Amino acid sequence: MTFHSSDTGVLWRGDGQTVSIEAWGRGVRVRVALGAIDEAPGALVDVPDTRADVSVEGAVATVAAGGVRVVAEESDYNDWSVGFHTTRLRLQVQDADGRLLFEEITDGGALKLNAREFRPTEGGDHRLRLSLATPAGEHLVGMGLYQQDLVDLKGTVLELAHRNSQTSVPFVVSSAGYGFLWNLPAIGRAVFGANRTEWEAESATQFDWWVCADPRPAQIAAAYAEATGHAPMMPEYGLGFWQCKLRYSTQEELLTVAREYRRRGIPIDVIVADFFHWRWMGDWRFEAEFWPDPAAMTAELRELGIELMVSVWPQVVPESDNWEELRDGNMLVRTRRGIDVQYYFDGQYTRFLDVTEPRARQFLWQKLAENYGAYGITAFWLDEAEPEYGAYHFENYRLAAGPSAQVANLYPREFTRAIADGLRADGNDQPVSLVRAAWAGSQRYGALVWSGDVHSTFEDLRAQIAAGVHMGAAGIPWFTTDIGGFTGGDVREPAFHELLVRWFQFGAFSPVMRLHGDRVPGTPIVDAHGVARVGTGADNEVWSFGEELEALLVEYIRLREDLRDYTREAMTDAHRNGAPVMRGLFFEFPEDDLAWTTPGQYLFGPDILVAPVTDPGATRWDVYLPAGAEWTDARTGATHSGGQTVTVDAPLASIPVFHRGERVGPALARLANLPHVSQP
Repeated sequence: MTFHSSDTGVLWRGDGQTVSIEAWGRGVRVRVALGAIDEAPGALVDVPDTRADVSVEGAVATVAAGGVRVVAEESDYNDWSVGFHTTRLRLQVQDADGRLLFEEITDGGALKLNAREFRPTEGGDHRLRLSLATPAGEHLVGMGLYQQDLVDLKGTVLELAHRNSQTSVPFVVSSAGYGFLWNLPAIGRAVFGANRTEWEAESATQFDWWVCADPRPAQIAAAYAEATGHAPMMPEYGLGFWQCKLRYSTQEELLTVAREYRRRGIPIDVIVADFFHWRWMGDWRFEAEFWPDPAAMTAELRELGIELMVSVWPQVVPESDNWEELRDGNMLVRTRRGIDVQYYFDGQYTRFLDVTEPRARQFLWQKLAENYGAYGITAFWLDEAEPEYGAYHFENYRLAAGPSAQVANLYPREFTRAIADGLRADGNDQPVSLVRAAWAGSQRYGALVWSGDVHSTFEDLRAQIAAGVHMGAAGIPWFTTDIGGFTGGDVREPAFHELLVRWFQFGAFSPVMRLHGDRVPGTPIVDAHGVARVGTGADNEVWSFGEELEALLVEYIRLREDLRDYTREAMTDAHRNGAPVMRGLFFEFPEDDLAWTTPGQYLFGPDILVAPVTDPGATRWDVYLPAGAEWTDARTGATHSGGQTVTVDAPLASIPVFHRGERVGPALARLANLPHVSQP
């Protein structure tokens, strides 16, 4: 017998492989290596008091935890065509009742397939492929943020890599009743075919995956949060409205906007100072010419009751005060061959801070604490967090944690970690970082993921709804977008006004409501010496689009305030149980097959169903109401049984919203009396 059992699992050796199967929280972790199992970086955290049910009966070993069982069956194999005899191990995953969820593929007889494929690569590590036989009729959700509007990921191919507006979080939830984490931060891909699922890593030392099982997605989310870390509690300022634009170029401009919100009596919780409030990338401080008195600025904002968030980029240029220390301390990402230039922006050649190096994280936090924390600033916007290389040639970069092809997807998580570790060391247990990418486990460092530089189009609006649902299912409960899209919005065009209204409505029912964008026409900026600086976009405040739109947009901000208690409850659920604030219909209604496949709508918290209008000119909209509840139209009070599609009025001022139960009805009452706006 080649199984070695313990209180937590079993170890098997044979066919040149070492296979570790061990209970991990309410799931089971599987690692397979050629040789010894190592502690390669991943997403899982230590889960104390994990209980395992381990049995070994002859050639079959079973490890069970929570509601999942991994069954390993050993067999002898004589390959006549190559003339040797060996043993093999094949894995099945079952639920607590012994129902098969998925299994490693068979060899296919003469096909000689291998479920666990190690291919040698440069440097002695391996390109890995795991092939699983999965249910043909299952529906799949999760995996992070991809710019498409598909709700069901079955049948898709996804790159496991971060890019601007793409975030890879390799955790998937199946309607068959399981959650699966590919616990490798390598560049790769996932193939969710009808005949099999394949996970690939371009470079890795071993296979590493984790699985849990439960027919209830809420329980899968809770088990996953336990295994990879809980999100902190969202601070109170995360529940209201955030004002942002590209970019407030001076201290006085930002303060003028903040004062005007208060003068007009418009609720606002956060205002954001975007990029190039510094002189050189890598300075991480206010530039004195344009921001002469940060202490006075932050003091006034505190009096106004507005939190200031500042942009932090991980890029460093040779002109920065910090360049030499970072370069000489090996705290910058390395280009493996060729000139060490990783990005070009505004005439500057840059390299990225290597946040996988602990000393670099500490250096960054020290600078942020000195130059921002000294003024009471604790909210940071971590841009370029993929990182956004000028060319996504992942194999050509090296991080302290290893070759980029093997560990690249760690980068945004470790970027966020730098801020969370620093804040927690200072006694702040509610870290929040607005960040443009994330990986599995980022939620435990307070990652608020936004969907990147998307365009100001209805097509992109539709994609953000799917992105928010999938991000939540992947275990990142905080999500937001640039209301109105980031680029391409012309403030003079009625067509953009229509899009802005529809996006604003979606934003009011997003985990965080944040208005941002690079609007046109922009304005050039020059310094005192006549040197051109990064320009500023057109005005992007709610009064910037005319009185008619302002009246409507303000009502949606006030609606957000009416929902504050409900939103806080949803954030508490995210913190305690891993439940996404923006969740797919399936999360509450897993037995309704259409809840897994209906596009363009979602639940905000457990009881509010939101169906944003995403077609220009539309004034009627189809809404699917999940089976298993009675639904009330928040605008008319009409009630409908679940399990049907209803067609409702959707004039430009109005977003179709339904709720179940009576408790949230009063908070949504404002939807019944919105001011009229003209359809373009």
